[in-house]
This record gives sequence, C-alpha cells and structure tokens, in this order.
Amino acid sequence: MSKDLIICGGCNAKMGVDVLSGLLKNIQQPKSDQLLVGFDHADDAAVIRLTEELALIQTVDFFPAMVADPYHFGRIAACNALSDVYAMGGQPITALNLVCYPEEQPLDPLEAILKGGMDILLEAGVILAGGHSIHDPKIKYGLSVSGTIHPAAILTNRGAELDDRLVLTKPLGTGLITTGYSVGEVEEADFAAALNSMETLNKAASEAARDFHVHAMTDVTGFGLLGHLSEMIAEEQSVELTAANIPILSGAKEAAAHFLGTAGGQRNRNHLQEVVDFQEADFALEEVLFDPQTSGGLLIALPKTDAEQLCLKLQQQGLTAQIIGRFTEKAAHSITIR
Repeated sequence: MSKDLIICGGCNAKMGVDVLSGLLKNIQQPKSDQLLVGFDHADDAAVIRLTEELALIQTVDFFPAMVADPYHFGRIAACNALSDVYAMGGQPITALNLVCYPEEQPLDPLEAILKGGMDILLEAGVILAGGHSIHDPKIKYGLSVSGTIHPAAILTNRGAELDDRLVLTKPLGTGLITTGYSVGEVEEADFAAALNSMETLNKAASEAARDFHVHAMTDVTGFGLLGHLSEMIAEEQSVELTAANIPILSGAKEAAAHFLGTAGGQRNRNHLQEVVDFQEADFALEEVLFDPQTSGGLLIALPKTDAEQLCLKLQQQGLTAQIIGRFTEKAAHSITIR
C-alpha cells in the first residue's frame, strides 16, 4: 500500500471569509479586561494578559495534506501553526499535536507526520507537551500553540499608518504549485522551491522585525495575499501594490495560466473582486494574488526607511524580503495593483 497522502487541503481547506464572518456576527464577543486581542479584527491569535509584563498568545491550526509525502506534510503544518505566534511578534513556547487519522490505515505515515512536526518544533525551540487524536476518514494534522509576549510589544494586523511600506517575507504561489504538482503539471525544481518556502519558519523574520518600528503585521495563509492585506486596511486607507516587486515562486504563474487554481482561490476572488483594482489585465498574476498560501510569509507595515533596512537584514540572512507596496489615503478601491 502506498504511503503517499491524498492531497486535498493545506490552507486551501479554510472556510471562506464570507462564511466565517456570517457565523461570527451571531456569536457574542468575549468581554474581559484580560483579553488584549480577540477575534473582532480577524487577528492571527488571541492574546491574554497574565501580568503587567507578560501576556499569553494562543492559536490553533490544522488541515488536510497539501503534499503527498507525510514527513514534509508534518513539517509544513507545524511551520504554519507556529507562524500565528510569530505574526503577533511573540515567542512560541509549547505546542499540542492535533491528529485526525483513519482507523484502518497503517501507522507508518502518521509516524512520519509526527516526526516532521517534531523536527520543526525542535528547530523552533518549542516544547511538545502532548496532544489529541481521533479516528477520521481524512488525514488532518496541526498544532495548538501557546506563546508569550510583553503586552506593550503585541503586533496586530491593524495600526498601519499613511505612507507605511509593506514588506512580504516569502514568495507567493504555494497553492498553485502544490495543486499543479499533484497532477504532474509543475517541474520538480519548482515544487522543491515551494516546499522549502513552506518549511521555512517565520521565526527569523519575526525576530528581525522587533528591531524596527513595525505598525502592523500578519501572515499570509488561506485568504491569500489580498485577503490578509484587506484585513490590515483601515476605513480611511487604501493600499497600492507594485506588481513587479511582488516575489512569486517559479512555476506559479505558469500553473495559473493553465487554470490550475484552487477552490480557495476562487472563494478569495469572489469575496474581494469588488475592492481590488488590477490596472493591467494579467489573469495569472490575479490568480497568484488570490491564491491561498500554506505557511506563507509575514506581511509587515512600517515606515519606508525601516522597511528598506528590514529587507536588507533579511536578505543578508538568505530570506526573501521585498517592499511590495504602500498605504495611501482612501481611494476608489481598497487595493490597487499597478
């Protein structure tokens, strides 16, 4: 029996923004002086004040496989779950495994998944403290993660200022690449580059950002670049993106041109198409910008000089980091791509 996993998920498996917002509007928001960040602005994690100098970050993330190899699936899922803490500017400290696995399936693939996740936790310096597993027809894996931060150092997806620059720390296109590769339409080298990107922790980028005047930060996952960017934009603001500056994985636009998009990408397009203005017709680029990312990079808003210095620092560490746009006064569209 093949040990390959069935490819059906990653962050493409996320429920759509419209569905989630419709559900959450009918759920009473928690009220507590200790809750510093909740789900009212779609932030990456919750933050609870423990003392005047210490806050707890809590998050959870799991999904079906987006690659066939179980070990790599475990690594990607762990990177993705830890990213929410890094996106808040915090330090993850403990994690719990979340496992859904078919009762009748051999256990070798599950062992490989858990090994992959454990290797990433070791790299991140995070303690695996336990977990929970259930029988399920479809394999799913992820982590519940706890982290810490000083209450004054919390970064949210709101707070960007006029003329702030946007820095993106990983190239886009993982959804298109993994989908295309699964049907034999993406080159091995392009898939390997996407795999390396998804297995790269956002730890170094988050830690580097602490040395600069960051006003807002999030990570790019299932809602794509444009979806997560839209959550950063205040009512009185818009954003201009420069298409030529946006880092894109080799093979991603080619996959888009061959209509190898995902259901998640279409959901993102349906939700955002009225607030986004593409100045030039480029269907492949549009697909990349709507593409759900699994274990994507950080999206950081900060002043121009700081942005330039942050990019230089990350590039010197061998990481992708590009200034892709800036915040402007309110325009006809929330996001314009030039």
